Amino acid sequence: MENHIQVGILDDHQTISDGYRFRLQNEADIEVIFSHRYGEDLEQALIETEVDVLLLDIEVPTSLTNPNPYPLLYLLPNMLNKYQDLSVIIISMHAQRTMISTLMEAGVRGYVLKEDVEAIRGLASLIRSIADGGVYMSQHAYDELMKSRHGGFNKPLSPRQLEALSLCAAYPDDSMAEIAQRLGVAHSTMRNLLSNVYLKLDVHSRTAAITKARNMGLYPPE
Repeated sequence: MENHIQVGILDDHQTISDGYRFRLQNEADIEVIFSHRYGEDLEQALIETEVDVLLLDIEVPTSLTNPNPYPLLYLLPNMLNKYQDLSVIIISMHAQRTMISTLMEAGVRGYVLKEDVEAIRGLASLIRSIADGGVYMSQHAYDELMKSRHGGFNKPLSPRQLEALSLCAAYPDDSMAEIAQRLGVAHSTMRNLLSNVYLKLDVHSRTAAITKARNMGLYPPE
């Protein structure tokens, strides 16, 4: 994926998909390789093509002949486990706490509300950040998640999260897959560990998490 990010889109509104394409069309390092309207089309697309970042609307029909909602909340955990290099950005109008919490726990890397104009305008930068291991949440979505956790992310990092972050600090040039190997866990497990670290520390990247952890006294200064 070095210097080239392959993007897939699943959204049943053609104008929205076209808008994403328009914002990305002049980005030399980003290529939209498919855009689908139906959930079942996504399954085949992931089999046939290598996707780095998926822009995903969670409310799409199952197929042309089945207008019922595609069961993404059920299927996403298995999808992310199967395609461990895939980063998913949810772009939705819905900000229900339980839904956001479920999706972030499943390993989604971003949750962008369609009202978040700044994030949509900066879609290319957001995709690059997510592809590089970052996490992003629209402020309203983040606030709702905090309410659902009753302030849980103000708790200290768990020993396992500290271990993961300490390896990131020790080997800053390693990829996430390499850090996962050092920790002895699956790539998807490492991704979820770091996602929760970012949320607890209210940061969007590995570098920012390490810096904040040092400022909090969790690690010695450089």
